[in-house]
Amino acid sequence: MDPATDPGSDHRRKCAVLAGAVKQARARGHRIGLRKSTSNLFRPRSQAGKYFLDVRAFDRVLSIDRERMTADVEGMITYEALVDETLKCGLLPAVVPQLKTITVGGAVSGLGIESSSFKFGLVHETIEEMEILLGDGRLVTCSCRENPDLFFGFPNSYGTLGYALRLTIRLIPARPYVHLTHTRFADPKSYFARIAECAESGVDYLDGTIFSRHEMYLTEGEFVTEAPSVSDYSYMDIYYRSIQHKPDDWLTAKDYIWRWDTDWFWCSKHFYLQKPWLRRLFKRALNSRTYQRIMRLSHLLPDPSRTESVIQDVDIPFHNAPEFFDFLLSEVGITPVWMCPFKTRDSKQSWDLSPLRPGHLYINFGFWDVIPSAHEKGYFNRKIERKTMELGGAKGLYSTAWYDEAEFWSIYDQPRYSELKKVYDPEDVYPDLYSKCVRRH
Repeated sequence: MDPATDPGSDHRRKCAVLAGAVKQARARGHRIGLRKSTSNLFRPRSQAGKYFLDVRAFDRVLSIDRERMTADVEGMITYEALVDETLKCGLLPAVVPQLKTITVGGAVSGLGIESSSFKFGLVHETIEEMEILLGDGRLVTCSCRENPDLFFGFPNSYGTLGYALRLTIRLIPARPYVHLTHTRFADPKSYFARIAECAESGVDYLDGTIFSRHEMYLTEGEFVTEAPSVSDYSYMDIYYRSIQHKPDDWLTAKDYIWRWDTDWFWCSKHFYLQKPWLRRLFKRALNSRTYQRIMRLSHLLPDPSRTESVIQDVDIPFHNAPEFFDFLLSEVGITPVWMCPFKTRDSKQSWDLSPLRPGHLYINFGFWDVIPSAHEKGYFNRKIERKTMELGGAKGLYSTAWYDEAEFWSIYDQPRYSELKKVYDPEDVYPDLYSKCVRRH
């Protein structure tokens, strides 16, 4: 095969170029960052003194093995591009995070989740092998058998040990449509009891939407080969609103996967793009890529002196989820809330930088809004962090964190992280986890 068209040869060529750039940056004493096409981080990022590696070309599917049901992909491929390719084979990644712009490498290094996670765990638990670019320019392949310390230490490292340039991910069979049933609950006790039952059932997808203390929905999704009618939430109709008045619904498999992307769950309301006339005018702008770009323009956001941005995903052990539910609605007051149950894989080997216990059921609560505040900076976010710690949970580090250093390392196992850092980035070419993920005040 012509090396110019062979994905494997092209990948190796790009890796060699990138490794050379890392060695040059290291020789000059630069810290390293990434220049990529998309980002789903919602926290400040330092630009000073960094050399930015251009990894935008690492965006291809290298191969799909239909028999083994795996895909070999480059780390910066978006899930939108990956899903387009796997669906041609009647397959989907076992876990597809909610937004089209999330990259596979980013989902692994940041503990990605979605509505199949109650069956398959988080994204990193569906990975079979990774190729990591280290701070000295080396490319190291890791799996549960080869360099297992790096394999089990990489998830939740957020690029502080290296960058995933190639990954082998597990796929599942897909059918043409997904049948959704939205069941309403008015009582939190019944709601969480039903979640526990469904987490042990044979449904294909499971998540929920909380509109108020007495209006909660559990959505079960099942693959089907036929549909009496098909809804479309990529333009004028808004998916989260349909949950309240469509007990049954059918979507194509592709539209189900991206049901949240059109309106960024419900956050398109901040840009007035839930107004019908604006939706007609800006049809092509209805997607997560647009909203991310707008969010970078700070002058479009509410006055920060009178508001607080609360963009959080927190993972709470199931037995403590009702208490967090009550806290969130009583003391923070953000609605709607996305609810996603997930079960971590029961394994003798734990994921070193993940504070989640193996083999346990958790509830992910996702809530994203700008809320009025007369308190000091970070008041609500700090309150959420304390409650999450109290209940034995953890929060996603993609957004602003307010932990002090001692708190942070009590959660993320500083001794183990230091061991990994000494082996795989001894010269601190990449920033450490606390410096990268926690905003300093």
